[in-house]
Amino acid sequence: MSSKGKSMEECSTNASFEIEEAVENLTVSMKKIVLNSCDGESFEIDESVAREFQIIAHMIEDNCAGKAIPIENISGSILFLVIEYGKKHVEAGVIDEEDEEAKKKLAAWDTEFMEKLDLETIFGLLVAANYLNFQGLLDCASQTVADFIKDKEPEEVREIFHIENDFTPEEEEAIRKEVAWTFDNDPNSVI
Repeated sequence: MSSKGKSMEECSTNASFEIEEAVENLTVSMKKIVLNSCDGESFEIDESVAREFQIIAHMIEDNCAGKAIPIENISGSILFLVIEYGKKHVEAGVIDEEDEEAKKKLAAWDTEFMEKLDLETIFGLLVAANYLNFQGLLDCASQTVADFIKDKEPEEVREIFHIENDFTPEEEEAIRKEVAWTFDNDPNSVI
C-alpha cells in the first residue's frame, strides 16, 4: 500500500513513534556526565558534549558513566578549556558542507579561542585532546602549533620544544649537504 493509502491509525502510530524518538533523543542530550580532573575539580556537562570525547563516549555506551569519571592526567584548567571547546562545537551542530558562512564563523571562533592561549596551555590541550580522543580539538591545537613554528629556524624550534642539539658540527655539515635543496638557497642555515 502506498503512503497515500495509509490508514489514519498507521499514520498516527508513525507520528507517535517519531514523537517518542524525539523525546528520547532530547532526554539523552539533557543527561549530565560528571568529569573529575586530576587536581580534584569536578565538571558537570551535557552528555552531548561528553560524547565529543571518544573515550567518554565509549564509557557511556558501555554503561560505565553512572558516576563521576576521573580524568587522571588532565588538570582542571585544561579540562575547562577542553569542555569549552566541546560545548561550542556541539552548539554549532553538524555544519552542512555547503554552509560556508557557518564554517567560517566556527573557524573564526576556533582561531580566537587558540589565540588567547599561551603555547604551554596549547600543549596541555594537545595532551588532553589526544588522551580523550577528541579529534576536532586535536586537529585545531596541532594546526596552531604547526602555524607557530612555521618559518622558524631549527634552533628556534629546538628552544620552543626544549630539544637539545646533539649533532656535532661535522654531522650538521653532512646533513646540510645532503638536504641542501631544503634551505631555500641558504646553505648556511642552521640545522
